[in-house]
Amino acid sequence: MTDESGAPLRRISALENTGIVRKHIVFYGYVQGVGFRYRARHAADLYGCTGWVRNEWDGSVSMEIQGEESQIDQVILAIERGTYVRIENMDVKTIPVVEHDYGFRTR
Repeated sequence: MTDESGAPLRRISALENTGIVRKHIVFYGYVQGVGFRYRARHAADLYGCTGWVRNEWDGSVSMEIQGEESQIDQVILAIERGTYVRIENMDVKTIPVVEHDYGFRTR
């Protein structure tokens, strides 16, 4: 299907325009073996975010997290408050929102 100008119509997600975003974040620093994933899962549950977190072979930690920007910011701040966690750098990309994403998992 196309619109009046002939451009293809795109499907609108039910989550568009709700303030919900999804981010893929790679954390670098002292982020493995320090309770990072446990703290991430707990904070995501506390602030109402969904997604997942996992350790990577290079010592970094990857996360996909979905929620409002302010909720995601609160999750990251909670992780940083970890006793031994030290985030030295983050690569952040905004990615498409996943509909019907429930809970936050450790992979």
